[in-house]
Amino acid sequence: MKVLLLKDAKEERGQDPYVRELGLRGLEATLIPVLSFEFLSLPTFWEKLSRPEGYGGLIFTSPRAVEAVELSLEQDGKSEVWRKSLRETWSAKPVYVVGNATASLVKKLGLEAEGESSGNAEKLAECICSRIPMESIIVYRKIPHPGIQVNLDSYYSKQGIPASIAFFSPSGLTYSLEHIRELSGSSIEQIKFAAIGPTTARALAAQGLPVSCTAESPTPQALAAGIRTALQPHSS
Repeated sequence: MKVLLLKDAKEERGQDPYVRELGLRGLEATLIPVLSFEFLSLPTFWEKLSRPEGYGGLIFTSPRAVEAVELSLEQDGKSEVWRKSLRETWSAKPVYVVGNATASLVKKLGLEAEGESSGNAEKLAECICSRIPMESIIVYRKIPHPGIQVNLDSYYSKQGIPASIAFFSPSGLTYSLEHIRELSGSSIEQIKFAAIGPTTARALAAQGLPVSCTAESPTPQALAAGIRTALQPHSS
């Protein structure tokens, strides 16, 4: 059975981990990216990173937020400043993340992450807010991927109606749902819709779509297991 994953490809040992996990369960997965990202306020972000004494820790809400650090370090020899002093100072403070993908990128910066097993942002936020006051900075924004419609058209024309479609964010749902409804027609009722977490599941429900599967944690293993269960024939 075919599964459509509306996400960017993340290679791990040569293959996206979600594609690999679904394949291990006998499912043929295809990735179609639905989001692009525009980075914002990087000079301001660097000013804050340069003053670790003013903060009790860091919270990275997604892999893209970690990428904003990497982009900031690429300019004007800032990576040397990071290696010589800032990294050590920040490493003495807690660094929070949701999900293993963000945690692995944080480790590449030379920092240790907490909270990757919290499961979702709501649970992590409860823990963090009980410990420290918060200051936030927006370092990127989500915009529609320019190839959404063409890629979905191509998928449907070549592979037909997927057995399941997995969404990875409310934004991804917003940018792709109109095309999916148009291409699926009345067959949309046959599709098992899956969500990476409760926030995305609520967005699906708000659009009137039945949620057949919400991953127990934001990991390839949990999502693949949930989709496999949702696609199992019901015993009479």
